[in-house]
This record gives sequence, structure tokens and C-alpha cells, in this order.
Amino acid sequence: MIATILPRAAARYGSKAALVTDARTLSYAELDRLSDRVAAALAARGITPGNRVSLYSQNRWEWIVAYHGILKAGAVVNPINVMLTPKEVRYVLDDCGARAIFCEAGKVTAVLEAAREVPGVEHVVTFGEAPAGALAFDTLLTASADRPTVAAAAPDALSTIAYTSGTTGHPKGAMQSHRAVLLNCALTATMHVRTERDVVVTALPAPHVYGNVVINSIFMAGGTVVLMERFDPEGALARIERHRATLFEGVPAMYMAMLAHPTLGRFDLSSLTRSTVGGQTIAETTMRAWEERAGAPLIELWGMTELAGLGTTHPLYAPNVHGSIGVALPGVEVRVASFEDPARTVATGAPGELMVRGPVVMQGYYGNEAATRETIEPDGWLHTGDVAVADAAGYFRIVDRRKDMIITAGYNVYPAEIERVLAAHPAVAMVAVGAIADEMKGELARAYVVLRPGATAAEAELIEHCRAHLAAYKLPRSVRFVADLPKTSTGKIMRRELRTLG
Repeated sequence: MIATILPRAAARYGSKAALVTDARTLSYAELDRLSDRVAAALAARGITPGNRVSLYSQNRWEWIVAYHGILKAGAVVNPINVMLTPKEVRYVLDDCGARAIFCEAGKVTAVLEAAREVPGVEHVVTFGEAPAGALAFDTLLTASADRPTVAAAAPDALSTIAYTSGTTGHPKGAMQSHRAVLLNCALTATMHVRTERDVVVTALPAPHVYGNVVINSIFMAGGTVVLMERFDPEGALARIERHRATLFEGVPAMYMAMLAHPTLGRFDLSSLTRSTVGGQTIAETTMRAWEERAGAPLIELWGMTELAGLGTTHPLYAPNVHGSIGVALPGVEVRVASFEDPARTVATGAPGELMVRGPVVMQGYYGNEAATRETIEPDGWLHTGDVAVADAAGYFRIVDRRKDMIITAGYNVYPAEIERVLAAHPAVAMVAVGAIADEMKGELARAYVVLRPGATAAEAELIEHCRAHLAAYKLPRSVRFVADLPKTSTGKIMRRELRTLG
């Protein structure tokens, strides 16, 4: 069970630094002891095995302690995206049947209001000063150091209900077993050769599966996690240098922001032995630029909430094929299926939907059997919604999200393909492509571009740059220059929000 991660690490690594934040550094022994106290305090307040307990906060040491304390109490953890509105939080609390919620001080007023509308929520715990109706997290840390005695969870027992983004209506709660989460962390550590010598700098949100795997895989290996509350490019570069980090892990927009930052050349990144990138497709030019600056490989990976983390990645000592998301994790099956018949695997090199089967696949969507049946085939294959191709060596490439595809006069246009081309232009720092309506052709592609500091470029120049690399029907028909792009809490660019930029 996941609750064994810290006790095992504490027994082996004791006083070694496990977690470094701006506010506090905690050893493995301290993390284990503090999470024991949270578990004991929850049990004393009536939280029993199987109860749902939510977490709603930015990255901070208290979040990590609470996460492991919840699991040590035998409860099911519900990590909530920090960008959700109070109305959305209320829906999640009600849908999963939460009995308690931990939140940061800045959100406690809204959480208390939401909790009053959800009869099952009995405790609101805040990381900071607690107003009336809430309980201060520090109070839990004064509990007995003895963790409650709970029966060890079965490998297939429910550990986590993680809600999807809800871009097509209400979010859905992906049910993840203890086996799925532990295996994902262990297999990721194996593929990337994580060890006790590693120091990882990350700003990935702890509630997100990518962030969770980064943190817990390092804890399993006995390394040190340097956790940023939120990403900023100069802060990330400074921490890599200060802590002699061996790993940086992030989404494409983070690498683009660091590479475009005017202070990039001031920092010593020579301690890095590899970095990882996931969440969205990344331009090969961006990968090469980071590898040249860092002097170490950038390993692409792919995953999703419904897999409790990764589904594919590159093994550290195998060929690093740029533009590919790598190969399946050990013991996990991945294939490219026909859009018309998911039981049929398409020919090598042909596009289709990426599908996954194996022990990391979710148990289903909580309380939503219809959505579960739509997503998981009777034989266990999970629909991912990603368009992909496979090569003869077993490497997969993501073409784009199926729902993001733009249809121009009957032709399929994939935003990610245009983005990769534009990202190679020397004036472009970040780019995203979205659809705009057109009376004649249905949809057209529009590029939204953030320029590098001091750089200039014209709309016609960027379209002509694309013309040398893309078929005519794939060209962006217009370009909008913007100061920034809308992003999720993980730093992923939100294409569905691009239309708000004009």
C-alpha cells in the first residue's frame, strides 16, 4: 500500500533530507513522524478506512504530510486541482462523498461555504490560521505520534479518486488502486534510474498524477525533492544550481520559458544528469536546445489521470528518440487502434487512437458506470483520446488530442504539428494553435505566439516559415501575438481557452 512508502524510506534513510521547500526542509524520519500524527488525528476525529479525504492547495510541505497521513489512516485521498472554482470543489466533494478536506488558508473561506452545502463534510483543515468552523493543521501535529492500527490495504483496494479536468461537462473521478499508484512510481523510477543520489527540482502540482509520480518515485528511491510552490523560470534555474539538482521535471511550457528567459546563461546547470517532460507534445527543437544548455538528455514521457501517471517513456540508457513518447512501461500494453474499430490495431506508421491495458489502468470513474463503459473496453483496453502512430521499433509518437483536431475543408489538421514548426522559429518563445470558425471551410487554424524578449516577427513571416514545412491546408491562416498563454495548474497550455485571446 502507498502508506508504506515513507516508513520504509525512513527506516533506511532516516535523517537524510527528503523534502525541501522555501518554508521548511524535512528529513525522511520527520516526514514519517508528522504524517503518523496526521493519521492519528484523523482517526481520533472519526475518519475510518475507506473514507474520502480531499486535498486542495498549492504545493507545500503540509500537502505532502497530509497526503501520506490520509493514506496511513486507511482513507482514500482525493487530490483536487488548485485551479478549480469553489463551485467545482463543491461538486467534487459531493460526488466523491468526502468527509474531510485540507486546504490552504487563502481558500478556507470558500471551502467552508462549499462544505456547508455538502452534508458529508465534517472537518475542514487549513494550512494556516483557522477561522471559526475550521481546524488548524498545526493542531493535528500535536496528536500522538503513533499511527492508527489499520489493516493493510489489498493491492487492488481503492487508494485515490483523482478528478479529470472536466472540459466536456462535470469532471469525472478516476479510481486508482494502491497497486496502480505504487507500480507507476516504481516503474518510473526504474525506467529513469532514480536513486538515493538524485535531487529533483519540480514545480509540478502535487495533486496532478505527473507531480505525484515525480515526488513518490524519488521518495521510493531515497532521493531529495526540491518542491516549488509554483513555477517561475528564474526560480527553477536558481534552484537547480543551488541544490545541485540531478533532475528537473516539467511540462513543455516550463522548458520554453526557461530557454527564453534572459538570465538563462547565468546559471550553472551542469549537475543535471537528465530531465523529463510530459503533459503535452514538445517540439524537437526545444528538446535539443534544452539538452545543449543542460548537457544532459531530456526524456519525454506520456501519461494521464486514468493511468495514475505514466503509460510510456524512454529508458534512460536506451535510445532517446526525439519526438517520441517512448515505449510502454514494463508489464503495460500499448497499441494504436483503428478509429472505427478499437479491437483492430492499425498498421505500423498509420494514425489511430492510443490505447492502454494493464495494472496501471484505473478501476473506472467513481459513480459513473456509463462513462466507464465508454472509456474502458470489456477486455480492459483504455481509450486515451490521443491520436498516435507507432514505428517498427515499438516507439510511439503522439500526433495530437483527438478532440483538438481542426477540420479544414474536410482535411484533418493537428495543432501540435503546427506548434512544433512554429516553435522552431528563433523569435518564438511559446506558441499554441486553436480553431476559429470559417463559413467556407468550417474551421481554420490560428496561432497564438509569445515572442522571445527583444525579438520581433510579423504574421506573414511566421506563416511563410510554416509554408516550408507544412502542406498548404495545414498552414495557420492567422497569427495573434500575445503576452502569455492560458495554462492549467501543471503549466499545460489550455487550447480551449485560446479563443478568449481574440
